Amino acid sequence: MCGISGLIYFDPSRRAEPADVARMTDALSHRGPDDFGYFFDGPVGLGHRRLSIIDLAGGRQPIDNEDGSVVIVFNGEVYNYAGLTRDLMARGHRFKTRSDTEAMVHAYEEYGDECVQRFRGMFGFAIWDRRRRRLLVARDRLGVKPIYYHIGEGFLAFASEVKALLELPEVPRQIDEDAFEHYLALRYVPGPRTMFRGIRKLQPGHRLVYEGGRVKIEKYWDLHFAPDEGRSDEEALERFQALLDESVRLRMIAEVPVGIFLSGGLDSSAILAKMAQLTGHRVQSFAVGYAGDSEGGEPADNEFGYARLAAQHVGADHHEYRVTAGQFRDFLPDLVHKLDEPLADPSTIPLYFLSRLAREHITVVLSGEGSDEILAGYGMYRRMLWMETLQQGLPGVMTNARTLAALAPKEILRRYLNLMALPLEQRYRGVSRGLSPEVARRLRPDARPSRSLDAVFEMHYAAAGNASALDRMLYVDTKVWLPDDLLLKADKMTMANALELRVPFLDHELVQLAATLPRRLKIQGRTGKVLLRRAMRGVLPAAILDRPKKGFPVPTRGWFRNELAGFARDVLQGPGAAVRGRFEPRAVAALLDEHRRGEARWEQEIWTLLVFEHWSRSFLTSPDRPRSIDTAALAAHAR
Repeated sequence: MCGISGLIYFDPSRRAEPADVARMTDALSHRGPDDFGYFFDGPVGLGHRRLSIIDLAGGRQPIDNEDGSVVIVFNGEVYNYAGLTRDLMARGHRFKTRSDTEAMVHAYEEYGDECVQRFRGMFGFAIWDRRRRRLLVARDRLGVKPIYYHIGEGFLAFASEVKALLELPEVPRQIDEDAFEHYLALRYVPGPRTMFRGIRKLQPGHRLVYEGGRVKIEKYWDLHFAPDEGRSDEEALERFQALLDESVRLRMIAEVPVGIFLSGGLDSSAILAKMAQLTGHRVQSFAVGYAGDSEGGEPADNEFGYARLAAQHVGADHHEYRVTAGQFRDFLPDLVHKLDEPLADPSTIPLYFLSRLAREHITVVLSGEGSDEILAGYGMYRRMLWMETLQQGLPGVMTNARTLAALAPKEILRRYLNLMALPLEQRYRGVSRGLSPEVARRLRPDARPSRSLDAVFEMHYAAAGNASALDRMLYVDTKVWLPDDLLLKADKMTMANALELRVPFLDHELVQLAATLPRRLKIQGRTGKVLLRRAMRGVLPAAILDRPKKGFPVPTRGWFRNELAGFARDVLQGPGAAVRGRFEPRAVAALLDEHRRGEARWEQEIWTLLVFEHWSRSFLTSPDRPRSIDTAALAAHAR
């Protein structure tokens, strides 16, 4: 796992300044504390920060081919590199390292831009073809690894994180107003936008090519749903088991210690069980919870019990961390800086502290992310399908629901009735909910409605074609929620601690298999992830297999009523608060008071405003100072 950066000027006579590339690369030092390197060739400059995982002695980057005509900087892992290396050597390519990075260089020589089709793994990389004066930048199929870019006046810059791009004075620190609307609606910004005007995310399964003064972006992979009704359930189970075993085995390849994030849920417990089967030593597992009790008398760290059960069942070496309200409060400014973008998912903070704990013991960690999106694990899918059934079976239900919504006394009932009045493409926008239209109007009474977010989802629903209602929702979540919330926070929080995260459920071959599964192997009645449960029956305890999905709970409701009530008020109602310029101050104050008194639950809305406030302070009000450069170190590590 690493960090990459680079820039290219469209005028071939202009030289890339080493100091610019060095500042960009230094901004990524947390992603790769073990080593760094640079490459310069006229208008092109590439930078790399390394976290050593494979070929510790020989895998320094940038890496080139035999004659130095092709150069790469790479972030991620290509798990099938050993077989790829053997094939390329048989075709006459000569290797000087044992790294997956060099295999990618020779694969580009052999297959050109289609080399990405040969890679099985997670990656964000840039290849400079010196002969053709051509740059290729690509991101993995599911978006596990990020790539950000900015096309400016006469240049292109790219990096693993936004903060590296902001080291260039030419890159503006201005808010994208459409992205701001998207953030309020979802609590994150879906790609290709970011909250910064002019800075874009390269979408999953896409590549960017610069050649001859032009930048072209194209899709090289997509997910296609085609349920195979002719395959028996037993055949599907056997194939699923084999691919999951292979995916976990590949992701345990490393020359450093490997462990797992363990919540005690089905997904992470399944990966733990597979790791225990494949390894000859005790797996190190890590769980996070909270100090004290939450509201209602339930222990705030009640997920610990299930995590302990899973760890004890397989004999794992288990570790736990408890986050306090004070830590949650104090880390917020650092959180938004490490994320680059405002992402109002409170589970991001415990994930950071969990990553910090894990890094004390291991360098690579596996997680269960992605299972819900490929195997229909969220309860929201079942609720949406229920609404779909009612709409198709009861003529007039959509009109009647809209009428009843206007009369409903409670906000949550109004919300569901309003959803019932909409077609699937408009009512399902993923599992993350931002400000409801009612709250948005209350906080921003003068704001004009925007349809830019509609266009984002319309595009993905159209791409899903004639797939079933369930598969269209899974497609949308795979393209939006998964890369722009779950995987973004996972990458940023683990990399902030120089910890490499690997996600076996998002092996693209496993994802493609899931897209061929009929609905009965995903959802039956009130149960999701049917095939995974069958695969783990007899492997995991029934208490884990049959427990309802809980997500990643964070006790923000109680904290914002008690320990953190004053903090939220001081931040959001201070005289210099950025939210005062975008939200009605009296409405914000009322929201805080209603939540504190227990009259309503506004913890998500409060957190959304707090994250935006600190993001504004970090990136717009008090930007970082330019980094000083060690010119001697730059010269020693440049080629």
